[in-house]
Amino acid sequence: MDDEVRVTRVYLSEKDHGKRHSLLKEMLAILHDELTLPGAIVLRGVAGFGASGEVHAADLLRLTVDLPEVIEFFADPDAAATAIARLAPLVPPGHIISWPATRHGQ
Repeated sequence: MDDEVRVTRVYLSEKDHGKRHSLLKEMLAILHDELTLPGAIVLRGVAGFGASGEVHAADLLRLTVDLPEVIEFFADPDAAATAIARLAPLVPPGHIISWPATRHGQ
C-alpha cells in the first residue's frame, strides 16, 4: 500500500548557530526529541553559495569553511506541517522547501 507524505528540506550553513548549539544540532534535537519524527538525514555540500553570491568550497588551503548543509526528512503531511512551523522561525525566509511525495510499499 502506498501513502502520501511530504518531503522537506532545510538549507543551512555550517556556521549557523542556534541558542546553545549549532543550528544543525538544535534542529535535529527538535525533529528527534520534540517531534519524534521517524528519521532525518543531513547532507553536507562540498561547495555552494547563497544570497551574498560568495562561493564556499571545501579546500585544503582554508582552515575555516562555511559549507552548505541540508536537513531532509519526510513525514505524513500533518507532521511535516508541524515540523515546518517549528523550524521556520530558526532560519531565514525561503530556506525551507517541501513537496508532496508517495511512500511506496507500506
